[in-house]
Amino acid sequence: MDRYGVMGNPIKHSLSPSIHRMFAETSEQNLCYEAMLVAEDAFKQAVEGFSDSGGKGLNVTVPFKEQAWQLATKRSQRAELAGAVNTLSFVDGEIFGENTDGVGLVTDILNNHHGEIKGKRILIVGAGGAVRGILAPILAEQPAELVLVNRTVSKAEGLAEHFQHLGKIHPCGFDALDDRPFDCLINGSSASLGGQLPPLPSGCIAPHSWCYDMMYGAEPTPFNVWAEQQGAAKVMDGLGMLVEQAAEAFFIWRHVRPKTSPVLEALRNSLS
Repeated sequence: MDRYGVMGNPIKHSLSPSIHRMFAETSEQNLCYEAMLVAEDAFKQAVEGFSDSGGKGLNVTVPFKEQAWQLATKRSQRAELAGAVNTLSFVDGEIFGENTDGVGLVTDILNNHHGEIKGKRILIVGAGGAVRGILAPILAEQPAELVLVNRTVSKAEGLAEHFQHLGKIHPCGFDALDDRPFDCLINGSSASLGGQLPPLPSGCIAPHSWCYDMMYGAEPTPFNVWAEQQGAAKVMDGLGMLVEQAAEAFFIWRHVRPKTSPVLEALRNSLS
């Protein structure tokens, strides 16, 4: 039986084992998948030990995505640009690194919610690692305009410069946002983790706006609660992104595209 897993610290909360077990069952793949708690100074040894024992692939979560990027002997273009890896594959002595986060987000918006990015005015909140992982797939969809807002403007400017060859990004601080509404707002900041709300002007949202928080939980995030109060047309959280990025990793490993809708439904029911 082929072995896969996820490494992180903490890891007890991870839904990845449940997701990949359901993927394996519905696609009739014979594999096992486990969550592994790894000490923060022992990631390299843990990965090498897993590979040496015959492991086929790993998902990587906080705080090891940058270390996984450094450890990979080959990286996809998406991973190269993101500076972080969340999926490792071990093939013929090579460690292949991929970042599936952005693909997961885009797939969730386009396929699960039947939304559009092409030709739309998009606002992304935050300029950390989470946002860095989604910019290339979003730019590939050819939005009409992509604004990147962050408290520290220099970080947003750095990302805009890093990705400029893929498309135009307008970096700014919150005080530079005017009352022109966006078609889609994506919260990639860590504000929701602390129960806080990014300081966005209410004019950012119009009755046609879609709002997406990359975080998820049993209760709506502060960002999504605010978006509903502002009259947004649609409000979404990151649970679908989690499932879709896992499906992309599963496809990389098994060359089989699992069905995601029953998995997403099961997880949503378990959260509620």
